[in-house]
Amino acid sequence: MRKLISLLVLLVMASGLAFALSRRPIGARAAMRQGRLDEEKVNFGRRYNSRGVEDTGAANIVASVVVTYRGFDTLGEVTVLFIAATGLAALLYTEKGRQPRHEAEPASLIVFTGCRFLFPLILLFGAYIFIYGHLTPGGGFQGGAIVASGFLLICLGCRGRSLSAGRLSATESLSGLLFVVIGLIGLSVGGSFLLNFLPKGTPYALLSAGVIPIIYILIGLKVGSELAGVIANLAGEAR
Repeated sequence: MRKLISLLVLLVMASGLAFALSRRPIGARAAMRQGRLDEEKVNFGRRYNSRGVEDTGAANIVASVVVTYRGFDTLGEVTVLFIAATGLAALLYTEKGRQPRHEAEPASLIVFTGCRFLFPLILLFGAYIFIYGHLTPGGGFQGGAIVASGFLLICLGCRGRSLSAGRLSATESLSGLLFVVIGLIGLSVGGSFLLNFLPKGTPYALLSAGVIPIIYILIGLKVGSELAGVIANLAGEAR
């Protein structure tokens, strides 16, 4: 039975490789060549580049695509991260009662001092990344990861200082709830989830792009708190 399955897998892989090497057009490309489909309706990259700023007010086209045009993708990514963090917390919670807690060796004076000095700067930089995500490369996920790296520094350099699991969970829950609420408001107002229903303002200005900056701030807080909770659980510093 195992040999038969292996043979079928090899046949499927060989068929796919042969079809790829034949360079036969498939899908939308084949339909366009046959005149059954208009290129303007399927060339989303050209549409985003030409109309992204006008439609969303965001100077960063990637932000307009991720948050508005493909908002459900962002919702799915946030959900996956939430499930992963929750699963890890549940797994580590069951293991805590089985293993004795070991006291961590205190960090050196240089590392401890550097931790206290760099931590607020890391938080500030992460906040800058997701607040300005609609204008420059960056966004909620990137800024949230930077914020979480600050909490990682706390666990490594300021040992003995536990992170508040309750505060992290409250921040994550509130930001996630507001994110979904904004998406549902857009759905009720214009029939599209995460519709940009606020005034778009002046492109390339900080107060522009409607709901995109608000969404990026919420995603940054959610991702940062979730990753910080994962770090705290792995380090055994959550309380």
